[in-house]
Parts: sequence; C-alpha cells; structure tokens
Amino acid sequence: MDTGGPRLDRGAPTQRLPRSSRIQRSTEIRWLLRRGKRKRTANLDVFFLPSPFSRPRLGVIVPKHRRRIVDRNRLKRRLREIARTEVLPYLRESGRNLDVLVRAKREAYGVGYATLRAEVRGVAEALCSEKFYSD
Repeated sequence: MDTGGPRLDRGAPTQRLPRSSRIQRSTEIRWLLRRGKRKRTANLDVFFLPSPFSRPRLGVIVPKHRRRIVDRNRLKRRLREIARTEVLPYLRESGRNLDVLVRAKREAYGVGYATLRAEVRGVAEALCSEKFYSD
C-alpha cells in the first residue's frame, strides 16, 4: 500500500545525528550544566565532561526568548549539523570521549551559519588540544 509520502532508500547512508551520539535525558543535561567545564564564545556556551560511554555524545539547548518555533528549530538544526559534521568526528579522531552540550545564547539567533560554524569549530579544537583538556 502506497501512502503517497516520500520513499526512503534503506541502503542510502543517513545524514542524521545517531541516537547513540545524542544526550537526551534531562538528568544528563542538568548534570553537564552543573558539573561540566564551560567554554564561552560570543554566541554559545559549551559544557563538557568525560563521557560515561566509549564514544563522544552531543546535546543542544536553544532558548525560546520570544522567538518563533521556526527560528528555534532552524538554530537547533544548524547547531546539530555543525556538531555532527565537525565536532563529533574531530573528537573521535583525537580519541576524546566527551559529552558536549552546546547552549545557544540569545545572540545566536542573529548570526549566520558561517559564524556559528567558526565558533563551534574553535571550541572543538580547544577541547582536543592537550593543554585545554588537561586543565
């Protein structure tokens, strides 16, 4: 029976953040916010702790701050995509199993993809540097 919706090719590679790489539980998010080390940028706060699993994981928090759901979802999608393509591979390659929580500030709504990407990439490089990681 054809439902008329889009057909998924089961053999095609997925372009999603795998469930095993997501931080979803509110208890884990609260733990990271309270106990994690923080790295700040102009538009983001990034919290991180060693992961209890054998792989890096990622979470994203976006403030409502009188924004439409469309704007919030766009910002979340941008941050997840940047983290999926830049941060997680970089952490895997460097052997860092960290839980990383990216919290957008209000100002993040007004900046473009390139600026967010540069900020997230800078934080990822700092997290993987020996000096920063050992502090």
